Amino acid sequence: MAAQPPENYAIEPFAPRFDAAGLITAVAVDDRTGALLMLAHMDAEALARTRETGKAHFHSRSRGQLWMKGESSGNVLHVTEIRVDCDQDAIELRCRPAGPACHTGATSCFYRKLEDDGLHRVLD
Repeated sequence: MAAQPPENYAIEPFAPRFDAAGLITAVAVDDRTGALLMLAHMDAEALARTRETGKAHFHSRSRGQLWMKGESSGNVLHVTEIRVDCDQDAIELRCRPAGPACHTGATSCFYRKLEDDGLHRVLD
């Protein structure tokens, strides 16, 4: 069992540690099942918009811009809780997905497993 902080544990300031590109890794997890849904990156703006709206926003490295998950598909990730790792260089978004998390239509972006030299689809 993991050790819990004492009741008088001081509240720490939130000071996310963005990398040299101004990004922080974010994983989205289904808050009901604990299933890993997706991994993406956030910049300060994406993190702020997520906190403001309760909907997951990310930084698209390929497009170099802010995007809200589900802005075109409707498969929004409603964020119920934001957790921060011990080094404040990674974020866990606990979410209620409104549809599949992956752009392929799979429930999770992690729908394949590596076996031998190939990727095999994992059944949900």
